[in-house]
Amino acid sequence: MPAPRDGDAGDATAATHLAAFASHLRYERALSPHTVRAYVGDVGSLLGHLRGPDLPEDAPLELDALDLAGLRAWLAGERARGASRTTLARRAAAARTFTAWAARTRRAPTDAGARLASPRAHRRLPEVLRADQAAAALAAAASGAAEGDPVALRDHLLLELLYATGVRVSELCGLDVDDVDDGRRTLRVLGKGAKERTVVFGAPAAAALDTWRREGRPALAVPSSPPALLLGARGGRLDPRIARRVVHDAAGAVPGAPDIAPHGLRHSAATHLLEGGADLRSVQELLGHASPATTQLYTHVSAERLRAIHDTAHPRA
Repeated sequence: MPAPRDGDAGDATAATHLAAFASHLRYERALSPHTVRAYVGDVGSLLGHLRGPDLPEDAPLELDALDLAGLRAWLAGERARGASRTTLARRAAAARTFTAWAARTRRAPTDAGARLASPRAHRRLPEVLRADQAAAALAAAASGAAEGDPVALRDHLLLELLYATGVRVSELCGLDVDDVDDGRRTLRVLGKGAKERTVVFGAPAAAALDTWRREGRPALAVPSSPPALLLGARGGRLDPRIARRVVHDAAGAVPGAPDIAPHGLRHSAATHLLEGGADLRSVQELLGHASPATTQLYTHVSAERLRAIHDTAHPRA
C-alpha cells in the first residue's frame, strides 16, 4: 500500500520537490547558501535522470520509482560524463540527504539512498604559505595600511584575522562589531550549521583591529551601514569575493608564494599552529571542525614539510 504523502506532494513536479528540499536545507538544516546550491543542483540532476527524456519538466514526478539501482545508475552516468571522485562523493551525499528527507516527509515510500555508498574522494594536501611567506604578506599589508587609506586598513585587518584565527571567509565577513571581545581578544563566530564558537587572536591583529575601528571603519561607514565589522568601499557588509581578491593579491606579492585563497590562510594557520606544538583538539576547536579527522589533514601537511627538509638537508636523505 503506498505511503500517505504530505500535502500535494503526490502532484509535485521536479521543481516543486527541489523547492521544498531547498527550504529544508536552508531553514531546518541551516546549511550555507553554497552548500544549498550544490545539493539542489545535484538533486536536480538526479530528478532529471529519474524523469527521463520523455516526461515533460512540468509533469508531476512520483518518487516511488527512486530506488538504489536507479541511484547507482545515475552516479555511473555522472562518472561516464567525467565527474571527479570528489564531485561524485558530494552528489552521493546530496542524494542520501534527499532520499532521507523524501521518506521522512512521505514523498517517497522508502529511503532509497540509505545503502548508497560514496566513492572515496582523493584528499589533496592544501596549499599553504610558509611562516616566513605569511609574515612577508602581512608585513606588506601593514606597510600599505600605514598610509592611512581606509580600504588598506581594512585589508590589513582582514589578512591578520584570517591568519590569526583560521576562520572561514564567510565567517569573517559575517562578523559584527559587537562580536569582538577586546578584553579577552576573542571573536564570537557563527560557523557551519549555525554553530557558535569563540576564536582568539594575538597582539598584531588586535593592533590592526584598533586602527581599523578608529580610523578606517568611520571613513567607510554611511548612515545605512550594517553593524558589520568589515565594510566594503560603499559602506555595506564586505563581500567575500572582495576578501578573496585581497588574499590572492597579498599572496601574489610574495616571491615564490603559492596562489592561495582565504582558505589557504586557514590551512596555513592550522599548519603553523601544529608545527608550533599546538594539540590537535585545540586546533579542531579553533577551526570549528565537527570531526578531528578533518583537522588531521594538517598533520600530513606538516609531515610533507618535514620530508622536504629532510630530503634537502640530511646527508643520507
